[in-house]
Amino acid sequence: MRHGKAGFKLKRTMEHRRSLLRNIVTSIIENDSERLITTVPKAKAAKPLVDKMITLGKRDTLHARRQAAAFLTTPAAVKKLFDKLGPRFSQRNGGYTRIVRLGYRKGDGAEQCMLELVDAKLIKRAADRARRKEERLKAMREGREEGEAPAE
Repeated sequence: MRHGKAGFKLKRTMEHRRSLLRNIVTSIIENDSERLITTVPKAKAAKPLVDKMITLGKRDTLHARRQAAAFLTTPAAVKKLFDKLGPRFSQRNGGYTRIVRLGYRKGDGAEQCMLELVDAKLIKRAADRARRKEERLKAMREGREEGEAPAE
């Protein structure tokens, strides 16, 4: 029977799993875009840990700083957690991260997702594409106006 065996093993030893999750959490906090593309099981395992770190960042006591420093791998991540992320999420009670599924990886078919902080700057692909298309059309019109009319 499988009683009391909760949690994600991720087919790794305990030390490897802990190191992997610490690195994922540190990367999300340190990265300017505050998002990370990874597989769905890794994201599901890291999500509660990111939320826990942000809760420590909101607390901003010496004890909380030491707990965060013991888990995060770089001092820069600890500094950003307490100086920027803690105050930014001070009015929010939990749910600091989201998982957005992106499809399957070409090489091995693993399901990919993006683990990101909730208020991270959204990627507006459709708006960006429309803006670039408009710029291309404008450049084409200017090119035609300067040169001769297109041959028919």
